[in-house]
Amino acid sequence: MSPRLWVAVLPALREGVFPSLEHASVPFGSDFRTIIDVGASRGQFALFAKTRFPHARIISFEPLPDAERTATRVLRRVGAEVYSVALGATVGETTLHVSARDDSSSLLGIGPEQVRSFPGTQQDEEVSVHVDVLANYLSDDLARPCLLKIDVQGFELEVLKGARECLTLVDEVFVEASFIELYVGQALVGEVVEFLAQNDLHLVDVTGVVRRKDGVALQADFLFRRAS
Repeated sequence: MSPRLWVAVLPALREGVFPSLEHASVPFGSDFRTIIDVGASRGQFALFAKTRFPHARIISFEPLPDAERTATRVLRRVGAEVYSVALGATVGETTLHVSARDDSSSLLGIGPEQVRSFPGTQQDEEVSVHVDVLANYLSDDLARPCLLKIDVQGFELEVLKGARECLTLVDEVFVEASFIELYVGQALVGEVVEFLAQNDLHLVDVTGVVRRKDGVALQADFLFRRAS
């Protein structure tokens, strides 16, 4: 890591925000010039991305107020843009179900399997948030290659639907998705794979599989790449 990036990362560490180094082994296929970080939390993935792809423009989205404020403080040091908004399939207002562990918060209700498998993630409160579509934030002059990262606790397919008009600008998609329902009414892995395949983005790798105590796979990170 360059000295310049250490200057940015060290203050984040002091705030308890660590780069998501668990993604260091993901076989990303490009030296990205744009990274779209949907579900930024406190900036963990964006910090990792900046160390891996130091020349990339990073555009982050995080609707949870406390997390967004931390992300803004942390990421402005690496020149990232942070938007305090949720992304989905349509524009409007909706309820964010805030988990007692706030990185498990979702625009969908927190389901019983989520709470059983991850104790302490029950709903703590609800807040009203604005929802926008990703297409409203991107333009045809976006620097390529472009990575779209999505970690939104069951709302992945809705984010992708709202990005349909601009998916041609995306070269790879890195998304957390579930094998079984953890959030009420969520789309599962098969639907996400099918949607992206219809948009010429095809599954190339699976990492970070999380299993229940009985060995059942709950969720994982999926990497998609444009076939052409």
